[in-house]
Amino acid sequence: MSAFSVDLSGKAALVTGAGEGVARAIALALARAGAAVCVNDLNPDRADTVVEEIEREGGRAFAWVADVSNRFQAAGTIETLRDEFGGLHVVVNGAGTERPAPFLTIDEYDWRRVLEINLTGAFFCTQLAGRVMADEGGGAIVNLASTVGQGRAQSDSTVYAASKAGLLALTREAARELAPRGVRVNAICPANIAGESEPPTLERVAQGRLGQPEEVAAVALFLCSDAASFITGQALVVDGGEVIR
Repeated sequence: MSAFSVDLSGKAALVTGAGEGVARAIALALARAGAAVCVNDLNPDRADTVVEEIEREGGRAFAWVADVSNRFQAAGTIETLRDEFGGLHVVVNGAGTERPAPFLTIDEYDWRRVLEINLTGAFFCTQLAGRVMADEGGGAIVNLASTVGQGRAQSDSTVYAASKAGLLALTREAARELAPRGVRVNAICPANIAGESEPPTLERVAQGRLGQPEEVAAVALFLCSDAASFITGQALVVDGGEVIR
């Protein structure tokens, strides 16, 4: 895979859920582009490992353990980042969870917890960061959604699909209201990415292979950069062409 690079020197970024998977790849890509990164995760060991990797490559980062579905912890994360880096320019809402269950047996706790993390956490971070960015001249917010939220079939995924569909609606409405303040809000909808909990059927994928987390990270890097300055309220699908089969 050829590298895609932009210059984000002087920018400060928050990536939630950045301890593993696609969000981890995005945190690393932002740091390699020159951004200072707050690596948020509920697991301190995972967050520390990502920060160590960034620092080994000469980047600047710090780990911050917080549950972004708690408004006070989300606010504390953003304020700590601003104290550390002197501003906030990029937010990637990557924190997410999935608790598969048949529709008729979904547990109420699982329903609430998935929505709290996948949707409410993104709302808190988008609203809080949006206020900061609006006052500081603008910024870019990227929500890590899913093609499941657009109607792609996946077994036992009622709660996950509902959370990701809500996240896409949040993306559109936040983009509409924040555009006059210089804040862009977009979403990425990945599928068929290596490491997913449900192994995809490659027959459905036009390119005939799994995508890599770094390929999703390249799209996030683009959306966070000035190259995407006239793009907001969009959901970019990264699925190897499943949608066209």
